Amino acid sequence: MNIILLGPPGAGKGTQADLLEQEFKLAHISTGDMLRNEMAEGTPLGLKVKSIVESGQFVSDEVMIDLIKSRTLKADCAQGFILDGFPRTESQAEALDVMLQERGVKIDAVILIEVDAEQIVARLASRRAPDGSRRADDEPETVRRRIQVYKDQTAPILPYYENAGRLRRVDGMQSLEAVHASIVAALGLDK
Repeated sequence: MNIILLGPPGAGKGTQADLLEQEFKLAHISTGDMLRNEMAEGTPLGLKVKSIVESGQFVSDEVMIDLIKSRTLKADCAQGFILDGFPRTESQAEALDVMLQERGVKIDAVILIEVDAEQIVARLASRRAPDGSRRADDEPETVRRRIQVYKDQTAPILPYYENAGRLRRVDGMQSLEAVHASIVAALGLDK
């Protein structure tokens, strides 16, 4: 099963992806981690990404699709994968579908973790790094800006997946365990 997790920053996508990965042996693919790994491994794609990042530019949709293609061909994706952090735009969603269709693969479900914006601000304000410090991007005003960027840029892809019958909404205001159970149920996965 191949899944996309969507939701605003702080909705718990990474946590839920980790739980699904452990429980169902699906590969958790974080685009940020992918970029760092490709660069660290010095792959041809990683070298291309490194030059883009070092020049201060954004990585293009084409390069991101190439990275995801490369990553999803690895053995740990054989049972399926969870995309976390991609796609962020409708053009990326369309390009992802085309790339996967060329390989006879598809996104089975898109899970939207819905959380109240002020709840996210409160959650992230209380989040701490191992050394007890707060990440700069967890400051309340920064979080509010990140949520607005999500609403402006990523939320518009929801109709794309809804019209395709792949979008499933989960109440992210529940406990971590209840959110996980809701995701498992929405995916129709057996425990």
